Amino acid sequence: MSTPDFNLLMTLDVLLAEGSVARAARRLRLSPSAMSRALSRLRETTGDPLLVRAGRGLVPTPRALALREDVRRLVQDVQAVLRPDEMLDLAHLARTFTLRTSDGFVESFGGALLAAIAEEAPGVRLHFLQKPDKDSAPLRDGRVDLETGVIEASLGPEVRSQALFGDRLLGVVRAGHAFGRGEVTARRYGEARHIIVSRTGLEGDAVDLPFLPAGLTRKVATIVSGFSAALALARASDLIATVPERHTEDLRAGMFSFPLPLASQVFTVSMLWHPRMDADPAHRWLRGKLRGVCAG
Repeated sequence: MSTPDFNLLMTLDVLLAEGSVARAARRLRLSPSAMSRALSRLRETTGDPLLVRAGRGLVPTPRALALREDVRRLVQDVQAVLRPDEMLDLAHLARTFTLRTSDGFVESFGGALLAAIAEEAPGVRLHFLQKPDKDSAPLRDGRVDLETGVIEASLGPEVRSQALFGDRLLGVVRAGHAFGRGEVTARRYGEARHIIVSRTGLEGDAVDLPFLPAGLTRKVATIVSGFSAALALARASDLIATVPERHTEDLRAGMFSFPLPLASQVFTVSMLWHPRMDADPAHRWLRGKLRGVCAG
């Protein structure tokens, strides 16, 4: 029996993750023709087509779907074995980390995090991505190194987490709004017109609903996908935005913020990462920097 080519495991892992010969080739820095030849070898080795044409794209076969998690785990184990165990030289560290964060996080904490990192490791770059959903796949497949957000019960056991800070909801209106005069009661709040933040565009999926009293009704004037847009609209109208306090501190500058006149839950914002990064010295250092910035 011939010795298997273990390089094909890496190729198969990327092909299954990307679902495209062209994208997989770019990710592995190969030419499309070289990637096509590698796919042909994989098909010959496994006795299965693995990826088949569907319209303009490729879809995995049942055999490919069955192999996906095993291949991913094997590749991660090999990478862990081959990663050098050495002291971290921050002054000469050249690395790019990708962070996926909710709307408003970069505005409130990004500047301080960049400054703290540049002071110790000028060769480190941060790429910030918006977080459109709760899917942890980007952490699992390595597209994202670190993520922030509120942990939900559906979070998979393969994701690590650590608390960063507690937060609470506030009501926010433009400067000079009527809510700036007199007490903001639950009745006034409920009868006002509101901006709802929902990633799906559905009122029932509003991001603040899990932390507000059950059965709360509001007069919804408009729905937006993020806190920045909600505050921009509130700044230019008589509408009310309900947003996290610490998450939007800089975004609320010059506006009138008030405690909600109804019971709301305090929640914890955490950082999340894949366990394969636990022992990585540079990743541990980055997690420490993020904790320090959020604590400060």
